[in-house]
Amino acid sequence: MCIPQVGYMCVRSQLAGIVIPTLGTRNELLIQSLLSVRAAGPSFVAIVAPNPAEIQRTVDRSLFDLVIPDPGIGLAGAINSGVESLPDDISFFNWLGDDDLLSPHSLQRTIQALHQRPKAAAVFGGCTYIDTEGTVLWNNKSGSFAKLLMRFGPQLIPQPGALIRRSEFDRIGGLNSQYKWAFDLDMFIRLSQIGDLIYLPENLASFRWHPDSLSVKGRTNSVLEASRIRRDHYPKWLSKLFVPWEFAMTRMILRAGRVLTSSSRVGNQFGIGSFMWPPSKRV
Repeated sequence: MCIPQVGYMCVRSQLAGIVIPTLGTRNELLIQSLLSVRAAGPSFVAIVAPNPAEIQRTVDRSLFDLVIPDPGIGLAGAINSGVESLPDDISFFNWLGDDDLLSPHSLQRTIQALHQRPKAAAVFGGCTYIDTEGTVLWNNKSGSFAKLLMRFGPQLIPQPGALIRRSEFDRIGGLNSQYKWAFDLDMFIRLSQIGDLIYLPENLASFRWHPDSLSVKGRTNSVLEASRIRRDHYPKWLSKLFVPWEFAMTRMILRAGRVLTSSSRVGNQFGIGSFMWPPSKRV
């Protein structure tokens, strides 16, 4: 369904495609996510779920445009399938965890940014980390520096609020489904090799950090996989520094995650925002 927005014609070429992979087990949070997408700007929403009929039965039809079956080949594969299901005339897209939120009007601003920079591969901004109840844990303000930092250190490009140019995503072959946890890092590195990544100095999304999230449960595996991805993209002349540097880096990132999980107040106390890496949401 096309939701009219001020200053935007209601045509599909000006919509952002949003893919939401879900297991269909937490509809209350899913509905909050869908509502946030509609409030973010003009969108075409494709849900990927194991049981599409259940989604169609329990979720207001005005909150999504399409629901397709999960192919059962992992989260990256589900997202790739969702992107492929989007209408051909949708030029920009992203995916959103079924318990994450887009900020009001954020899609309007990211769509405009990509229209103004036709050679840019993606746009990103800041992201707020919240707990199950919506309490703010800390803010990742990120910055243009994150484009370089992700190759050697923490991944500070928040995926949830980003917007990706679909033609460039297709050019790199989509998400690499061999990765289970950190495929967003691999994607952003490959996108940065063929186009610019634009930074918007504003909050674009909220990422829900809670013990039941696979992003939290599988944090060690995710950090180790991110290290492997950085290694694969390391310049050869830096290869000798890889082992000691990555050892220190993975320990620091894991510590940051433990601190964030243990208390909602220690984010500012320990300066987590300066080195914390925001994973993409796992369902």
